[in-house]
Amino acid sequence: MNRVDFLIVGGGIIGTSIALGLAERGLENILVIEKEDAPGRHASGRNSGVLHAGLYYAPDSLKAKFCAEGNKIFRKYCEERGLRINSYGKVVVCKNHSEIETLYELEKRGKANGVDIKIIDKKELKGIEPYAYTYKKALFSPNTAVVDPKQVLESLIKDVKGHGVKFMYNSKLLDIKNDNAITSKGKIRFKHLVNCAGLYADWLAHKFDVGLDYTILPFKGIFKKLRKEKGFFVKSNIYPVPNLKNPFLGIHFTRTVYGDVIVGPTAMPAFGRENYKKFDGLDVKEFFSIFTREMYLFIKNKANFRDIAIDEMRKYVDYVFYKEAKKLVPLLSYRDIRESNNVGIRAQLLDTKTGKLIMDFLVINGERSTHILNAVSPAFTSSIPFSRYVVENHIIPKYTV
Repeated sequence: MNRVDFLIVGGGIIGTSIALGLAERGLENILVIEKEDAPGRHASGRNSGVLHAGLYYAPDSLKAKFCAEGNKIFRKYCEERGLRINSYGKVVVCKNHSEIETLYELEKRGKANGVDIKIIDKKELKGIEPYAYTYKKALFSPNTAVVDPKQVLESLIKDVKGHGVKFMYNSKLLDIKNDNAITSKGKIRFKHLVNCAGLYADWLAHKFDVGLDYTILPFKGIFKKLRKEKGFFVKSNIYPVPNLKNPFLGIHFTRTVYGDVIVGPTAMPAFGRENYKKFDGLDVKEFFSIFTREMYLFIKNKANFRDIAIDEMRKYVDYVFYKEAKKLVPLLSYRDIRESNNVGIRAQLLDTKTGKLIMDFLVINGERSTHILNAVSPAFTSSIPFSRYVVENHIIPKYTV
């Protein structure tokens, strides 16, 4: 039987950053277990790679507190280690007059969060993104960047291993019995468990009778891509003005570090936590549980779920997807958008009592455990400062030698 002081469940960017935060404090005997055979199989490796600047988030939120700092940390990290990074910034454009007010609200939030940001006119936009359209005004965020998320994660894991942290792959957590974790590779006795299980964070938390009023609601994000001949349409990142009541940012354009331009994602309700393709990753029991929950939200329109679902399901139709993208880049033609294998599942947390989607990061302590229940975008960008916060404020105060 393995015996460890700290058992971290989930080897994605959050689990790895938590391990780093513990090691930075001089703590030892740390083990990270990951059910997959390699890092980055799920959210940490399936995102667009955007390092967000921190302009979307309410100033009193944890997202606002850590996003701008995380952006600086990772831009410096990539430059020092020679990792791929595009530091071309981002524009947020308006489709019509009704979005101008929200654009100025984004500017207000960004400045409150310490983000370098400014309102620009159509002429200035043409100097940054010549083919983008906006109604009168746009927002420019020079510090938004793009990385290869898998490359960053693999580099960070190498650093963390240098601190003596151990990683165990192909190690699926099956159950918790007191201070024993039952895994596919045997038992592990722990003094403190850190739940970084992402799409399965609610399942693990419930094993500790923690967060019983919360459940993960998976949303599928499908990306497409521009054909290479039309890649010149996008220099950096072109985003629409979002609906700030919803947790999704809408279909947008991102130039990757490899020169491709990806378009998306959608945010459609998924029927499985790993339902990346059609019927793949579907478990019958899980399907009915998620389907029942989603139908209730749809009928009651809790958290605007019906509105979100209808709007996002429309985007599953290629022509509708194209029309949304064309609002940002008018010269785009239907044939310019191609299919892509880039699909991700967002582990969106739902408060089952209120029927509301949780918009901020959420961390709850349990017996011998700390549970990161909600760590969606910009969790990748925020991961290092957010994890240091979790270590200082949630793990160390609860840890008993």
